[in-house]
Amino acid sequence: MGSNTNRSIYWTLLEHADWNIHLAASSEGLCYIGSQNRPFEELAGWTNARFPACTLIRDDEKLKRYAAELREYLQGARQRFTIPFDVQGTPFQRAVWHALCGIPYGQTRSYSDIAGEIGRPAAVRAVGAAIGANPILITIPCHRVIGKNGALTGYRGGIGMKTKLLQLERDGASVDPSRPAAGARS
Repeated sequence: MGSNTNRSIYWTLLEHADWNIHLAASSEGLCYIGSQNRPFEELAGWTNARFPACTLIRDDEKLKRYAAELREYLQGARQRFTIPFDVQGTPFQRAVWHALCGIPYGQTRSYSDIAGEIGRPAAVRAVGAAIGANPILITIPCHRVIGKNGALTGYRGGIGMKTKLLQLERDGASVDPSRPAAGARS
């Protein structure tokens, strides 16, 4: 994302079954996905911390494409996102997020797996911090990262949301394992 001055961030509320999720995008692409059933203040706080000079504008029409792909994912009908992303991060964070996108739909990896994949096997805690900084839940599939012992570990959206997403993918992967991964982009 570019300069923080006079920037507009557009948002909408995706409502699907028991999922209420705030989405936000810049003119460049999706920049934020909130936690399940959290208030608008979560989005407003995130935006204020990262882009204090921006204006938040509700624009359901502008975010229709993003909401449609996310809704399809939540229905089990989509495993690959084609929408543009607009995320800022350090080179290390971006490397971690890129590695997350390589985790196949319906599968999991450990933090140490991700650290090894990016060539930094001793940086497991830093990998965890980078995963925690992921601004676009689901589309960069940080929910697919678990503890080395198989335990579900921290997730910005909460362990309940992580559990639901993993179950959704397990159910979807067993139905059609030939569909490409959710984090992959054409």
